[in-house]
Amino acid sequence: MSAAPARLSLFTGTGVELEYMIVDAATLAVRPISDELIRAVTGAYQSDVERGEFCWSNELVLHVIELKTNGPAKSLGHLARGFQAEVNEVNRRLASLGARLMPTAMHPWMDPHAETRLWPHEYSAVYEAYNRIFGCQGHGWSNLQSLHLNLPFANDAEFAALHAAIRALLPILPALAASSPVMDARTTGWLDNRLAVYRTNSAKIPSLTGRVIPEPVFSEADYHREIFQRIYRDIAPHDPDGVLQDEFLNSRGAIARFGRGSIEIRVLDVQECPQADLAITELIVETLRALAAERWQSLECLRSRDTERLETIFLATAKDGEAATIGDPDYLKIFGWQRGASCTATDLWRWIAAELEMRSRLAPDAVCALDLIFERGTLARRILRRLGGDCSRARLQETYGRLCDCLASGQQFKG
Repeated sequence: MSAAPARLSLFTGTGVELEYMIVDAATLAVRPISDELIRAVTGAYQSDVERGEFCWSNELVLHVIELKTNGPAKSLGHLARGFQAEVNEVNRRLASLGARLMPTAMHPWMDPHAETRLWPHEYSAVYEAYNRIFGCQGHGWSNLQSLHLNLPFANDAEFAALHAAIRALLPILPALAASSPVMDARTTGWLDNRLAVYRTNSAKIPSLTGRVIPEPVFSEADYHREIFQRIYRDIAPHDPDGVLQDEFLNSRGAIARFGRGSIEIRVLDVQECPQADLAITELIVETLRALAAERWQSLECLRSRDTERLETIFLATAKDGEAATIGDPDYLKIFGWQRGASCTATDLWRWIAAELEMRSRLAPDAVCALDLIFERGTLARRILRRLGGDCSRARLQETYGRLCDCLASGQQFKG
């Protein structure tokens, strides 16, 4: 029996996953053909297509395809170009089917109750169990696309440091990444509708998602006792065959994957092109590195952060994005803020970027991408600016068609 592979240490690798919806090339309606895309490449209906450093994977629904690193990447600087090449190849193959990829975290007019088709092949038993318990014909299940980051830890001490840093940073991530301002062909007042519905998609069993911000748990044993055992117990009456008794059942905004030795961050909306996603990723990783190294506050202070207070800030940035006001002085101290008792979320991110000497530490393309976000707002804000209050089908189709063009060309959307 071979030994398990050694775990990676903090910040020695990053797993990146980008989800995109497949839409009709002409109408932009969702097209449930991810299985046909994969079969065209592999000759069979299977869950993954390995392509060297990258991999394509199925998701819960047939109109979504995931592009991801094929294992942890040792560096981030080259990944934007690599992901763009994968996007281009997927689009090339979809073109023969009259389809293309659409970015952003939600389709603006999809009716999930009428248009959802679940993945029917490998691993379908898991998806069927979710559907039976929760009913996956809803926005929080079948109309969402995310950027997931997987960050490693080697032992309990590293897990404690990483989990404390991630809990502290989660509340302001929507202020960088919100990209879902339209749902059901209307604006709702939330810049991040994906997170608004994600919070409640497991309401039947609330322990699965909790407050989205994870509880202050800092060892594997405590995590199993306080989180996993609770959600396994709560799901058991609905899951008699134990199909869902696994770490993936945890639906918090950051989930511990002890089997992999990593924590997966799940609150990030996917952007309009990989360059933007990877710029956000670089800034997040550098900020977490600073937090874990006690740049501004001790780990003990980070570990003591109250979940409910963190949730309050998280909801504010999910709703208002970069314009959200952060009026919690104790929270601002986490990042060494020295300019008063409150600020906007974008002011705080500018401060963090300056503190980390972003312009000298990050790749030039990442700096340019972040500058656009700081100057013009989140992608959600830019989409709203482009719509100008007009959510007619024609205006939505024109705007989201441009977003598809941005993804195809690897260019940011200026609004």
